[in-house]
Amino acid sequence: MHHRIWTFFCALAASLLLLGANPVAHAQDEAPDLFVKRISTDVLETIKADKSMRSGDLGKVIALVDTRIMPHVDFQRMTASAVGPGWRQASPEQQKRLQEEFKILLVRTYSGALSQISDQTIFIKPLRAAPEDKEVIVRSEVRGGSDPIQLDYRLEKTPGQGAGWRIYNLNVLGVWLVETYRSQFAQEINAKGIDGLIDSLAARNKSNSKKS
Repeated sequence: MHHRIWTFFCALAASLLLLGANPVAHAQDEAPDLFVKRISTDVLETIKADKSMRSGDLGKVIALVDTRIMPHVDFQRMTASAVGPGWRQASPEQQKRLQEEFKILLVRTYSGALSQISDQTIFIKPLRAAPEDKEVIVRSEVRGGSDPIQLDYRLEKTPGQGAGWRIYNLNVLGVWLVETYRSQFAQEINAKGIDGLIDSLAARNKSNSKKS
């Protein structure tokens, strides 16, 4: 079980780090599978070229996440979905804290797995979507270890300024990330309320920080 959990988070590391890219403007009609391929290739080369990042330099990991990944992730939607019905009951300040702590949790979790992904390669599977679709699933595999790792991404096409594809959920080894956290967060909210969940996340992040 511990090996499978580690494999899960190594895959999570691979998926999110392989999805980063410089936040430059691209055509709104860029196909979602090409979008994933473009940004994953860019970040994969960045990781391979940085020895300290491959060794788990947390400061560089956080910087990479903030500048290369977050611009392509609808993090508010991810956090709201993970929190579930409790999100609508939370105040704006509570929502802000939840989003901040959830982000730190994910960054800290997969930073330790960086050294596991430097030599892996991502393969994009044929896209099953119509050109007019605004929400799609891009399916891929990370290869380079003993077994291929399934990675699927839910993306939405955002309109207006800065329009383009953004990630709002991730499937690793057959498990959707948002749904996995939703069950954990629901237990915390039922037991201790929104503030209890925030305190729990903050305590977990503080503990993880001491281990870094």
